[in-house]
Amino acid sequence: MNLSVVILAAGKGTRMKSSLPKVLHPVAHKPMVQHVIDASKALNSDNITMVYGHGGDQLKEALSSNKVHWALQAEQKGTGHAVKVADEFMPDDQTILILYGDVPLIQTETLERLLAVKPEKGIALLTVKLDNPTGYGRIVRDENDKVVGIIEQKDANPEQLLINEVNTGIMAVNGDLLKGWLANLSSDNAQGEYYLTDVIAMANEAGYVINTAHPESGIEVEGANNRVQLATLEREYQRRAAEQLMLSGASMRDPARIDVRGDVTVGHDVSLDVNVVFEGTVVLGDNVTVGPNCVLKDCVIESGATIEANSLVDDAKVGANAQIGPFARLRPGAIVGNKAKVGNFVEMKKSVLGEGSKANHFSYLGDATIGAGVNIGAGVITANYDGVNKFKTDIKDNAFIGTNSTLVAPITIEENGFVAAGSTVTKNIDKDGLAIARGKQRNIDGWKRPTKG
Repeated sequence: MNLSVVILAAGKGTRMKSSLPKVLHPVAHKPMVQHVIDASKALNSDNITMVYGHGGDQLKEALSSNKVHWALQAEQKGTGHAVKVADEFMPDDQTILILYGDVPLIQTETLERLLAVKPEKGIALLTVKLDNPTGYGRIVRDENDKVVGIIEQKDANPEQLLINEVNTGIMAVNGDLLKGWLANLSSDNAQGEYYLTDVIAMANEAGYVINTAHPESGIEVEGANNRVQLATLEREYQRRAAEQLMLSGASMRDPARIDVRGDVTVGHDVSLDVNVVFEGTVVLGDNVTVGPNCVLKDCVIESGATIEANSLVDDAKVGANAQIGPFARLRPGAIVGNKAKVGNFVEMKKSVLGEGSKANHFSYLGDATIGAGVNIGAGVITANYDGVNKFKTDIKDNAFIGTNSTLVAPITIEENGFVAAGSTVTKNIDKDGLAIARGKQRNIDGWKRPTKG
């Protein structure tokens, strides 16, 4: 497709009451404008141009991972002027799609429908009918239902104000035609600005066809000018995300209390309790259960696993039929084997817990490789850090680590090794060996209990 996209993102967003440029305010943990860029990329466009103004350095830094052109609108002279500053990035022989950086819910499918109705030479305009069109430019049609122009609210007469079909600002138009019309825009209007909408009347007067397409719902094309509107868009995004998860096989106690801040894939018969937050890329297998108040980030949870309440799984993998939590924390690099258990107040970092092994409570497992069938008692710590360097702990299959033990790395505990409770172990333990490393207990008779002075 010969397509170039221009995204208007120069507004300061004064009503946001923020030092952050408006389009960088997030919806689902991602800047509004990034949602628009992602929708544009899905169209396989040849290039994307960002028209920026306020906070240009912040914008460029936040969007540095995207391959886009930058066009500066130094003065805010209206939408027509904003598009005109991107002139060098709008090839004459391509379709130019104009989008807005503060309209994050726009769907690629909607844009595809818009492009599908664009005439070979002319304009495709995205419009929507609203119960309350106040504030929007009205679509003016003739007696044959043909679009002949757009009238802005402040320039509309009483009859035109009754029109409920409004302009979204999103349009697709031939590059050569658009440049010619932009060059002839006038600022003779109530706002003293160059309206992009005036190109519709120009196209009609020149005899070009103007076709329209429509989004599934009005909120898809709503922008955010303040934090109240931003919150409305966030809730709609989350409603859609929850609906998609349910259609894919997840049951939810309350769909209004799930937050998706990335890409989530679910298998069949997944159960999600309230206040679950997904971030990054998350994959849940069949029959996974996630309890309330959990955060799952960039992780894989395999079939049959259970994540109990108040647990954090971050850049980790949980095996089939494993049990995590409640109040467990899996940090980056943690791998929990099939049927293994990580219980309450257990933290794992860059460690492997083998199949069927258990760390039921109050333990820290860092930089450790733990085999199958191992029991990690309460209060066990792998002391992996000497203040400068990290060291590994290697625990072989079927070992038993007694309660309140400290394993000072680097150390290896061979198969069936046994560490007695309360030990601080600094040397390797042989296969089937027993290590006891405690201070000798003394019982003293006749001692006097302290008394207050």
